[in-house]
Amino acid sequence: MSTQATAEALTDRNPLLKSRLGSFLAVVPLSFWVINHLWDNLSAFYGATAWEKSVTEYANPFAQAFTFIIVMLPLLIHTAWGLVRIFTMKPNNLAYNNYGNLKYLVQRVAGLGVLAFLGAHIWLAFLQPRLMEGHAEPFMDIAREMHFHGPTLMVYLLGTLGTAYHLANGLQTFAMGWGIFASDRSMRRFEPVSILIFLILLAMSWGAIYALYTAGAAYGPAGMDVG
Repeated sequence: MSTQATAEALTDRNPLLKSRLGSFLAVVPLSFWVINHLWDNLSAFYGATAWEKSVTEYANPFAQAFTFIIVMLPLLIHTAWGLVRIFTMKPNNLAYNNYGNLKYLVQRVAGLGVLAFLGAHIWLAFLQPRLMEGHAEPFMDIAREMHFHGPTLMVYLLGTLGTAYHLANGLQTFAMGWGIFASDRSMRRFEPVSILIFLILLAMSWGAIYALYTAGAAYGPAGMDVG
């Protein structure tokens, strides 16, 4: 094969390689982190001590830094990859008004919403308390906000809805991009599984929010115990 042909072949493969890398960084580290994070937050049903131990406490500072790195680096790479796809690939829903195109459009819109939600969540719930206040976010603060601050509750409900959809649908596109599903039939057969994953993630998310909201009733708007 000539040098020119080799270069052309590599160029042709680059979009596929970038697409697979972007989907891999979304599905593998971020999916496991999201599922684990939701599971940890379900400890809110058992009270403040259990929640803080599961969500905000780390065995040592190195574990905290390592967790942050394995989440933030894939997230930043996937975000850059996703934004490029959003601004370079134009949907054709008007010309082809079908289910697949609708999912494509909703996936992109959900991605933008999830990006805004995660940015605010990481800053307000993780970085700001540690950098500005010198400690992790207390259970009382997040529970109080969920119960007494309507915008916070709505942002979490919609943000976790978008996250559950983006992740569940992303698993399907990941399998397609990596050749796990090689036909339309196999994609259709996986559709109920994708919906089930979405419902499970949403149930975990809203379950944790409900637990925090319920616990927040014990605190006044200013953080005073009213029990």
